[in-house]
Amino acid sequence: MIYLDTSVALAHLLAENRRPPLSLWNETLVSSRLLEYELWTRIHARGLEASHGEATRQLVARVALVEMVGPVLSRALQPFPLPVRTLDGLHLATMDFLHRQGQVIELASYDDRLAEAARAIGFASASC
Repeated sequence: MIYLDTSVALAHLLAENRRPPLSLWNETLVSSRLLEYELWTRIHARGLEASHGEATRQLVARVALVEMVGPVLSRALQPFPLPVRTLDGLHLATMDFLHRQGQVIELASYDDRLAEAARAIGFASASC
């Protein structure tokens, strides 16, 4: 199972130079409900609702979103081995929650700080 970080989703939507391989979209993708919020925040900030709205909706529909339920938020309140930014802590807590549910998770991210923190708590990076 691949945990999809916003950096990879945005790179795909905005056709940036560094984009995930098409094979990523054949994987089982999961993320925090934060993904939807972060994507729409960037799409709205750039005024891209008309040109990228449908693609954003389709991408969000393709990903299994984990709600920010009690166990996720409780984990986010605990320390991580490295200092993390607020939303990164919520993403990491979601990954940890899924792992505790028996899921094998790899992180797809272009964010070096998030990837480093994920490695510090035992998650591998997916190639993208």
